[in-house]
Amino acid sequence: MGPIGIFDSGYGGLTILQDIRQRLPQYDYMYLGDNARAPYGPRSFDVVYEYTLEAVQELFGRGCELIILACNTASAKALRNIQQNDLPTIDPEKRVLGVIRPSAEIIGQYSETNTIGVLATQGTVNSQSYILEIAKFSPHCTVYQHACPMWVPLIENNNHETKAGREFIKEDVEKLMKMNDRIDTIVLGCTHYPVLKEYIESIVPKGVNVISQGAIVADSLADYLLRHPWMDSKCSKNGTIQFLTTESVEEFNQNANNYIDANVKATHIHLGR
Repeated sequence: MGPIGIFDSGYGGLTILQDIRQRLPQYDYMYLGDNARAPYGPRSFDVVYEYTLEAVQELFGRGCELIILACNTASAKALRNIQQNDLPTIDPEKRVLGVIRPSAEIIGQYSETNTIGVLATQGTVNSQSYILEIAKFSPHCTVYQHACPMWVPLIENNNHETKAGREFIKEDVEKLMKMNDRIDTIVLGCTHYPVLKEYIESIVPKGVNVISQGAIVADSLADYLLRHPWMDSKCSKNGTIQFLTTESVEEFNQNANNYIDANVKATHIHLGR
């Protein structure tokens, strides 16, 4: 038995962990932030796959049987390869899940106009993952995407509430909304973006749904564990949480409090070469 692993390139996955812990407080969790190599959004498919696999192997080595890639870029660029090519060799009994599919499964239910917008990193937009996944579950919906390459650095450096930062955010939101004035549902397709949810809601037209992924992923995980009792039995349940970072422990501990309500005392680790 071991903790449920939660991985992100930086701090954004903490927003997912926050909702998962609220939904499933009895489980143990181990969070790994690859802060030293963040952000993943601009990186190539091969590099994101390499980095994500290293993180997955690290969490497996620390006792995790189930890992959530709480990073849209990693889910878009690495998840399928890891599931299909690596897990059968590493351990066919272990599991790695992503955050895009749970969101895509239900997002069509939120839209009355069948017109959905996605705000995400350049890597997630380029992968077309949201367009492809939403089409499987809501083929009647049209999806518009806009990449926001400045948002993760703004958030990670705590500049998202400055005047200049808010102007960047507003410009990106307006570019998405100009693609089609029927957009009535916006998916925040990066786990950092829930930090901006209230501000985005204040600048979009009234009635537009702004959807963050945390609660959706938490519900999906709860359902997964219910449907897979053999995996649930491998997940330890002591209500604990551990934090790992590839960057400064002091910086992680300080910044993590912007994303999660927990007593954060991280451990520094190395990934890769």
